Order: sequence, then C-alpha cells, then structure tokens
Amino acid sequence: MRTGLIAAGLALLLAASLLATGGRANATVAHTCSATDRQFIRKVELNMASLGFFSEQYRNGEATEQEVVAEARKAARRIEKLNPSDPSLQKTRSLVAAMFVAYGRAMEAKAADKDAGPHMYRAYGLANFAYNVLTEAAPGLRRHGCDVSPLL
Repeated sequence: MRTGLIAAGLALLLAASLLATGGRANATVAHTCSATDRQFIRKVELNMASLGFFSEQYRNGEATEQEVVAEARKAARRIEKLNPSDPSLQKTRSLVAAMFVAYGRAMEAKAADKDAGPHMYRAYGLANFAYNVLTEAAPGLRRHGCDVSPLL
C-alpha cells in the first residue's frame, strides 16, 4: 500500500510538472556551448558514421555481425566517456549510448539466428528520442555557437 501511495504521489508530481511546462520537459533549459559540448557533437557524428560504415560493409558482405557488434560496443563506450555540459547533450549522450548498445544486441541476436526485432525496435526508439531532444535544443544551442544539425 505504501509503494502505491508513493507511486501515485510521483505520478501527480510528474503531471503537475508537465502541466507547468506545457508538456515541454526542457522549457527552462539553459543551453551552453562549451568545448566539451563541441567535442561531444563531433564525436557522436564520427561514431555514427563509423557504425554506419560497418553496417554498410555488413550489408555488402564485407564485414561480419561480430565486427558490427564490436564497433557498436566501442561506440557506446566512447560516447559514455564524453562529458558535455549542456543538459540536452547530456540527455542525448545517454540515449545515443543506449542506442548503440541496443543496435549491438540486435546484431548479436541476428548472429545467433534469434529475433533481432525487439533490440532493433529499441535502437530506433532511442534514436527518435535523441532526435527529439536535439531538435528541441537546436535553436538554443545554435544561439550559443553549437550546431547539432550533423546529428539530425
């Protein structure tokens, strides 16, 4: 019963927060464009391109599932090590790292002749969440000198 009351209280707080911000989670985000933010944008772009390259090589029969899995894992670790100061980029870091992990799990499942669909669905969902965060943050980041359009 106590956990039910706590859950109900948290749900009410969340609903009140969403109403207060008009449903926009980062309506009052103070954006930055530090050196670590610019580094984050470049590194995410590079890691997305690298994994895209490995995925294309796989589709062409020039890379194995294991090579794609290894690159996805490396990309996730590289992204997790970055430390952007902008709150929207911090959210994006978590989403993109999780996206790489899910993509790697999809390829692992495929290599084991299992259903890769749930993992791929999660990867696409995380990519969409990251896209939404970046799209909403883009004008504020741009005003401070950071261009996230390569990530969109």
